[in-house]
Amino acid sequence: MGGTGTRWATSDGSRGESAGATGLVFDAAARSAFEAALAPMRADGPFAGAYLGVTGAGFEDDPTLRTLAGAVLGLPAESVTIVNDMVLAWQAVWPEGGGHLVAAGTGSVGFSMEGGVTLVGGRGTLIDDGGSGAWIALRALDALWRLIDDDSAPKGAEILADAVFGAIGGSDWEATRRHVYGGDRGAIGRLARPVAEAAHLGDPLALELMARAGGELARLARALVARAGEAPVAVIGGVLPLHPEIRTAMEAGTPGIALTFPTPDAPATAARLAKELAR
Repeated sequence: MGGTGTRWATSDGSRGESAGATGLVFDAAARSAFEAALAPMRADGPFAGAYLGVTGAGFEDDPTLRTLAGAVLGLPAESVTIVNDMVLAWQAVWPEGGGHLVAAGTGSVGFSMEGGVTLVGGRGTLIDDGGSGAWIALRALDALWRLIDDDSAPKGAEILADAVFGAIGGSDWEATRRHVYGGDRGAIGRLARPVAEAAHLGDPLALELMARAGGELARLARALVARAGEAPVAVIGGVLPLHPEIRTAMEAGTPGIALTFPTPDAPATAARLAKELAR
């Protein structure tokens, strides 16, 4: 479960997708989103158990979150395991161990379970999540509005402005305000796509943001190796395919570090782990 989408698989081969949500269920709206993301899975049941990797979930057991998920899935809380989505991603990429992981989707984080848990970044869009989709989108909006403040128009970044404001549905401040402050992190993260489209069209500001995003992800990789020891770093997430400059900048910023770019199947890994635990 991520901010922009939820994917699942069952041990008998069923698969599905639903809306995004988080484990930060601190208010009624967040709880409703969490329940709505899980609800479509009921059609693939009944289940013997469930293993969920959830963005925003803590690294300690959360009985309240397990109870909430179990109620939706038709399971007792003790038959539900919920881990942070990075734990599941690491298990999918390194089932036998041996490496570190940088993930960049709506948010970004570096994570490893080599020699204990090491977490770098991943502090959410309000604090950091450097190089993530939400980070790209917010940096683009900040830059565009600063240009508008100075010159009453986004001079030099017209392609980017057309792409981003077109996705938002308006070029006035009210449209930006409603989209950013009236939506959720998933809606913000999806704005990285028009930023990348502008970069493909040659917008200089958008291209700069692609390179900066790669630099931010490189920083996570360097921090992991410095803290958790030398090992390959796998890089995953929806940000990487946005533009080749992201990978180029990340590779340039990680000399001496072996980067891999796998495409792990986290839902299938979750189904396998759920089956093992149910047994």
